[in-house]
Amino acid sequence: MWTVASYVLKQKLSGRKRYPLVLMLEPLFRCNLACAGCGKIQYPAHILKKNLPLEDCLKAVDECGAPMVSIPGGEPLLYPYIQELVDELIKRKKYIYLCTNALLLKEKLEAGWFKPSKYLTFSVHMDGQEEHHDFAVCREGTYVKAVEGIRKAVDMGFRVTTNTTLFEGADPNSVRQFFDEMMDLGVEGMMVSPGYAYDKAPNQNDFLQRKETNTLFEMILSNRKDGKKRWQFNQSPLFLEFLMGKREYECTPWGNPTYNIFGWQKPCYLLQEGYVDTFEELINDTEWDNYGRASGNPKCANCMVHCGYEPTAVDHTFSSFGGMWGTIKAMLFNTYANPGAKNRLKEEAKKPHGPLARLVELGMADDLKKKAS
Repeated sequence: MWTVASYVLKQKLSGRKRYPLVLMLEPLFRCNLACAGCGKIQYPAHILKKNLPLEDCLKAVDECGAPMVSIPGGEPLLYPYIQELVDELIKRKKYIYLCTNALLLKEKLEAGWFKPSKYLTFSVHMDGQEEHHDFAVCREGTYVKAVEGIRKAVDMGFRVTTNTTLFEGADPNSVRQFFDEMMDLGVEGMMVSPGYAYDKAPNQNDFLQRKETNTLFEMILSNRKDGKKRWQFNQSPLFLEFLMGKREYECTPWGNPTYNIFGWQKPCYLLQEGYVDTFEELINDTEWDNYGRASGNPKCANCMVHCGYEPTAVDHTFSSFGGMWGTIKAMLFNTYANPGAKNRLKEEAKKPHGPLARLVELGMADDLKKKAS
């Protein structure tokens, strides 16, 4: 927190209007899962076989200068130079979020691939309780495997967080129980975000609209009493209030710039409007006014994803007394008593949820029964 705070204040004192907070470094698109909501693994085979050279990764890190580096993919544990990359980033004192589905995590830890460091965090992709998670990633047994990896990492002294993406039809009661499960596992924090409608994603029916996002997160994050007060989120509390509909923000697409095998991705991690060779070109040559909800761009209308809006919330925290006070207040008074949300949560408990209910809603249950028979 101190590193981020001092970095942001330094940018503001220097008069820099657009600065990165987290570098999204994608060294590969290849993965050992094929999730229905993912737009990364839909590339042709010759693209999925490619790896970003280690020297290009490090050059992008130095060029960008962000204090944090998120390593998504694909699956980073399939990247052949992941050990060297992590070691070099630790030498540079960058805070690393290695985003993994954890299917290989236990195996790699037992093989001694990594050593615990305050700079290294395993951010494990977990999309809810077992049934929901396995359905979201389109493979049974992944939840159990991921939990084994989390337990191993925690026992070995590694920093571990979770990263959860919620889609249309998510069961808010189940999500709240899932948060309890993750706290019981010993993770130090959780990240949560609504899904974004990737153009390449195989299933376009499950992405949340803006109003639906507010309603869902209000039910999930309100009324945090008793055991729910122990929930720890590895996110700006102002961003969580934004998801609940308590705040209005505009996107800061340059806050989490993306570098991958094609170069610097314009304008952000979620949209592909071309690539440039240098970070300077990305910042100076991108028509930023064409993106974000205020621009009227239909691709941005319903997006509330953390990589665009959390930098806005962080900037708000350090740009005014109101932002700082709002953050402190959100950290101290985070139970969010809300009788309306509590009643809606009770009503949701009466509805059918889970994979089968979702298939019925999509009209796919009959097809599944035919295949089974």
